Formats: sequence, C-alpha cells, structure tokens
Amino acid sequence: MLLKTLRTGIAVATIATVASLSTAHAADEFFLSNPEKNIAISGYDAVAYHTVGAPTKGSADYKYEHDGVTWKFASAENKAKFKADPAKYAPAYGGWCAVGTGKAKKIPTQPHLFKIVDGQLYLNSSDGAQSLFLKETANRIDLAEGNWPEIETKPASEL
Repeated sequence: MLLKTLRTGIAVATIATVASLSTAHAADEFFLSNPEKNIAISGYDAVAYHTVGAPTKGSADYKYEHDGVTWKFASAENKAKFKADPAKYAPAYGGWCAVGTGKAKKIPTQPHLFKIVDGQLYLNSSDGAQSLFLKETANRIDLAEGNWPEIETKPASEL
C-alpha cells in the first residue's frame, strides 16, 4: 500500500512538473510585446506579411489562441489560414529578433522590420539589425538556427 501511494505521488508530481514546464515554455518561446495580454507580434496579422507583403494590424474580432499565445488577424480568411498551418505563418524564433537569436539573445522586435525568406517570416529589433539581416541573410539565419534550440525555452533575462 505504501509503495502504491508513493508511486501515485511521484506520478502526480511528474505530471504537475511537466504541465508547469509546458506553460513556461510557451511564455518564454514567444516574444510578447504585452505579456499581460499574451498577444503575438504586437497584434499584427502573421498571415498578412505573406499575403499583403506588409505589416497589417490584426483585429480582436479575428483572434486565435495557439501555443498559449493570442494571435490577431485582419480577416476571417487570414485566421483560417493560420489555424490550418500555424508553422507556415508564425515568425521564426517565436518572433524574437533574428539577428539577436544569432547572437544567442532574445531581443524584442518591431513589426515593421521584417523579411520573408523561403516562405518564413523573420522579424528584427532595429534598423541596424534589419540592415545586417538583409546584407547577410543566409549567414544570419544559419547563426540563429544554431542558437535557437539552446535558447528557445530560456527567459530573455537569462541570456
């Protein structure tokens, strides 16, 4: 009986730990300009970057929660596209600065500093970072890809 109780306690503790880690993971993985509201890309429509080619403000009328983060869209059609394939439209590196990720840092981004490369949306933090990304795109992506697995779940304050 004692052994069964001990096993049950360990199982419950393990489930609680995994649940808390997955919640923290979502919060650390994505850049949220307003963490209290949990909104990705400062409320800009992730799909519009691909379809319009420009940052487009999303609407609270067309919001969708994915991976513990609220995404806003300019239309029901864009919301549906995102729901069907979030990985296709969500920005690389959880919306953190692509150049910063290449330096193993999580740096907040500006929605108007972006580039789509091979169908992937990349955001940057400053005019300087954007200029560097545009000048050395392949190298900056390679650096970021190498660092992201290590920093993805770490809070920005620890990098």
